[in-house]
Amino acid sequence: MRVLWLTEHYPPSRGGMAESCDRIVRGLRGAGVEVDVAHLTRRDRPWGNEREYGGGLLTVPLGDGPEHALRRLWTVLAGHAYTHVVAFGGTHALLGAPVIAAWLGVPLVTCLRGNDFDTGVFSLRRRETLMSALRASARVCVVARSHAPLVSALVPEVAVTWVANGIDTANWEILPSERSRAQAWRASAVAPGRRVLGLVGQLKNKKGVGFLLDALLGSGHAERFHLLFVGELEDGVAERLDAVAWTRMPFLDRFALPAVYAACDLVALPSFYDGLPNVALEAAALGVPLLASDAGGLADLADDEIGFTFTAGDPHGCRAAVRRAARATGDELAKLGAAAEERVRRDFTPAAETAGYLAVLRETGSDR
Repeated sequence: MRVLWLTEHYPPSRGGMAESCDRIVRGLRGAGVEVDVAHLTRRDRPWGNEREYGGGLLTVPLGDGPEHALRRLWTVLAGHAYTHVVAFGGTHALLGAPVIAAWLGVPLVTCLRGNDFDTGVFSLRRRETLMSALRASARVCVVARSHAPLVSALVPEVAVTWVANGIDTANWEILPSERSRAQAWRASAVAPGRRVLGLVGQLKNKKGVGFLLDALLGSGHAERFHLLFVGELEDGVAERLDAVAWTRMPFLDRFALPAVYAACDLVALPSFYDGLPNVALEAAALGVPLLASDAGGLADLADDEIGFTFTAGDPHGCRAAVRRAARATGDELAKLGAAAEERVRRDFTPAAETAGYLAVLRETGSDR
């Protein structure tokens, strides 16, 4: 099989989407699929066409105009033989992939990630692009089990497959030096008796940071926690933090995060809607319990055996989860963390993720 993979999220771009894209592409290449990535980038980068292990990388800058970039991409691709086109993240990937798949005469697989679906369906600007891609797809892949019926309700004629995110835990660990650094930070920044509640990543509106803050203040246990923000805060939250203890750190790349997770007693994911955030898998794989809503793929991962869960958007449920987290003993937190680590390392492996996408490719096309 030879796959053309269109995406706006691929290294050196940062963030969870780029990390997921890189992981999935590497998994497929390792399984023998030739994958050519067309990276539609908003960065000021030159056009590029280079080889990577298991495929190629086309760097397609959008700065001169997305229409020009996509048409020039077709000039490069015309005459090449592929078995599939995959759209993975970003409006312009969803815009270009159906056309290129039709011109190549191959099936389109659309991988819905993040806001491409959750807010795209309600966007006057993006909805028709999304719907056109869905209708043109031979298969739609989702990372949250709950997204499958939502997609099917809009395009009942298109098959939908759930493939959960995975995490490579082979080198995902907390080193002694990282644990020492975390302990030193706690000793200098966190008052005795407080639990560190981490919120990590691109903390956008959908992540519910302000919602969690309201629940924390309403729980009667705000003094039990020290909030650790790692990433960009949504507008207006910083102005509301006077009533809680908190620390803010800049956005960090993945391999700088183990020391952060080592400093946390819990990691919070109070999302209103979501896919399956890498942060949830990263924290759980290191034995950190979750304080999480059941939004999107979080419901496929988290329950009260590995943390403290609540119905997304339910303020009473969130306050109750905060209270349970505040009252839990250290031994109870350790038990939850151990169960979280075991679950992720057993059920959310890159091998399972790769097998899921391989099955989709085999079911939707034939080798050329």
